[in-house]
Amino acid sequence: MNTRLFQLLVSWAVLALGVMLATKIVPGIRCDDGTTLVAVVLLLSLFNAILKPLLLLFTLPFIFLTLGLGIVVINALLFYWVGRLVDGFHVANFWAAFWGAVIVSVTNVVLSGFMRDKRGQRGPSAPPKAVKKDDVIDI
Repeated sequence: MNTRLFQLLVSWAVLALGVMLATKIVPGIRCDDGTTLVAVVLLLSLFNAILKPLLLLFTLPFIFLTLGLGIVVINALLFYWVGRLVDGFHVANFWAAFWGAVIVSVTNVVLSGFMRDKRGQRGPSAPPKAVKKDDVIDI
C-alpha cells in the first residue's frame, strides 16, 4: 500500500476518533450516524487544508497577541462551521465547538506521538537517508 495513502487514512481515522470522543464528552455536540461522521471528517480535513492556512495568515497579529491561543479559536470556528454545514452533526454553540476542537487536537497530538517511530517519522519505517560527506554549507 502506498505510504502517503496509508498516512492519509490513518489521519482520517485519528480525526474520526477525536470527533467521536468530542461527541461523547462535550455536551452540545452530537453526530447522528457513521455516514455523517465520514462527511464531518472529510469536510474538517478540507477546511484544515484550505481555510485554516488562510485564516492563520490573516489573523497572524491576533495569534501573536494571544501567544498562540488564537489558533484554538480558529480550530473552534472551523469545527462550528462544519456543525452548521453537515446535516446530522450538531454543534450547539461556540463553546461546545471550542471544547470539541480542543478534544480533537489533543487526540491528534497523543495518537500522532504514539505512531511516530524512533526517527520521528510517521507511518511505516522508511530507510535512512544517505548522509552527504562534503564540507559545503548550504544556505
